[in-house]
Amino acid sequence: MMKLKFKQKIAVGFYKTKFKAYALVSKEKAVEKVFELFCTPYSGKPKRKAPPAFHKAEKVSVVVNGLTVRGWNWKPSNSTGKKILIVHGFDSCSYKFEKYVLLLQQSGFEVLAFDAPGHGISDGKFLNVLLYKQTLLAINEKYGSFYGIMAHSVGGLAASVAAEELQTLNKIVLIAPATETKTATENFIDFLQLGAAMTNDLLAYIEKFANKPISYFSVTRAVENIKAEIFWLHDEDDIICPIKDVQPAIAKHLPHLHFSISKGLGHNKIYRDNSVAKSIVTFFEN
Repeated sequence: MMKLKFKQKIAVGFYKTKFKAYALVSKEKAVEKVFELFCTPYSGKPKRKAPPAFHKAEKVSVVVNGLTVRGWNWKPSNSTGKKILIVHGFDSCSYKFEKYVLLLQQSGFEVLAFDAPGHGISDGKFLNVLLYKQTLLAINEKYGSFYGIMAHSVGGLAASVAAEELQTLNKIVLIAPATETKTATENFIDFLQLGAAMTNDLLAYIEKFANKPISYFSVTRAVENIKAEIFWLHDEDDIICPIKDVQPAIAKHLPHLHFSISKGLGHNKIYRDNSVAKSIVTFFEN
């Protein structure tokens, strides 16, 4: 179990007490509340100053399940006629990907980016993979078809399951994708110190909620059904989405799946790295 900081210990103690109280009333209610927390961005929706590039973009939006999902559209002066969609991860936002907006725009790509439901300037308080998938499909229907998608973390999982239905895609970049939902669930329950029984209950709840087996929420499974060329970047030191979950996908030796495995960048530094950014833009260009 990971070593907790003082504030984390307080938070864990609070939630353990809270969920035990729910369990006294109803086991089902307790699991429902755990799932709700699992889908809640832990930083909330902090007000962030928009980077310069975002002031120059066209404001765009789609409505998904009654939620307005807001985004931006950048059109280059030397257009290739190809569109790229940038998809951020959990507890993140589009502002963090300004570097990619500028690089892709310079290469002649039209670029779109949206804040996911419950994130940034979009409506909502929660996000799960099915909702994110629906959001990406709605964006593609209104603003596509996209030549490529670039996605980080949970955005990578959502993009993978969405891409199974977006067969017109040419290229996909997955940066440290949340490869296996089962692992994410186990790590979440381990962090809250709620025990193995709650892990099993939460997995069962997710399957009932989604009407799909937990194995559906797997990048390794999804990439087998995607026709687009895929560039998967992952770091050996990623503790959020561990490299061990990536090994089965590597072992498949799928001809359309290309890997770049780094060391020392972890889960978030990897997309901020200049050499990584250059390799991603080159992948879309060629």
